[in-house]
Amino acid sequence: MASGNALVALFVTFGIGYFVIMMFGPFNVRVPAPDWRPAGFDPASVAARPLVTTASVSASNAVRTRSFWLLWIVLFCNVTAGIGILEQASPMIQDFFRDNGTATTVSVTAAAGFVGVLSLFNMAGRFVWSTTSDLIGRKPIYMVYLGVGMVLYLLLAVAGHSATAVFVLIAAAIISFYGGGFATMPAYLRDLFGTFQVGAIHGRILTAWSAAGVAGPLIVNGILDTQGKPGTLTAAAYRPALFTMVGILAIGFIANLLVRSVPERFHEPNRGPTSPVAKATVTEPVALGRDSQPPAPPRVGSQTGRLWLSWLLIAVLLGYGIVQTAITAAKLFTG
Repeated sequence: MASGNALVALFVTFGIGYFVIMMFGPFNVRVPAPDWRPAGFDPASVAARPLVTTASVSASNAVRTRSFWLLWIVLFCNVTAGIGILEQASPMIQDFFRDNGTATTVSVTAAAGFVGVLSLFNMAGRFVWSTTSDLIGRKPIYMVYLGVGMVLYLLLAVAGHSATAVFVLIAAAIISFYGGGFATMPAYLRDLFGTFQVGAIHGRILTAWSAAGVAGPLIVNGILDTQGKPGTLTAAAYRPALFTMVGILAIGFIANLLVRSVPERFHEPNRGPTSPVAKATVTEPVALGRDSQPPAPPRVGSQTGRLWLSWLLIAVLLGYGIVQTAITAAKLFTG
């Protein structure tokens, strides 16, 4: 068992590592010039898309809109359903393949591998589904997360015990929607509320994640406690909890359908696409630095070097995480 000093050293190491990694953001992120556009970018094409605004909404006004609270419900339901799998992943797969209290056919090692598989799909969903949302829109992709998620939970409840591969594939798809829901929400907020204070709005809507982190385990554990102790149950004992998750996803699905564009009365004045941009003063973050009024153009070489170094760091850390998780996931097939 680890001592208190070892745990302190662990968290200090985490803190230092997080600080170093996070500092790459301030060193790389720059505010573009007011008239800058990516090559080939047509602002009119963005304005023409459904539920995509060119206006701006403040954080204080956003929480007064119906759409904000509907998205809060959407995120709460999506996270609650995902935690329903994650929180009980290891005992769940063992219990699903246990017959009437007999020994399970899934070993502890294989169950640990299942958790690794879920971690990989959680990560993959954040890339794949959020990218898909750029093509089909935020509202449609959440219809997939929640609508297809309901179907998958039903399949898991009634057919998940038929084969280990079936159980793993269904659970992995559910968790990919969980990860995708997290990754897509900032873009959904930007589409509805603009970029003015989207970070603050995102922070407020993440209270849904906090609430789901409490409610999800309470719901699942409360239902399972009436059936027995996880790790000694059978597939049938999990069905009430899985059916409950279907109902929760249905609530989120309806909430997503009700999301509408933010009424103009909540828009910030003079922050539309044609609004004049005031000249920066020396007290504003964009104007601070060695040069101001106007700032000197950045040196391309130095920017390129920082970007390559940043992506190299990301590739190394992400690659290490994927390899270690894949090693754990392999235990599902070898354990």
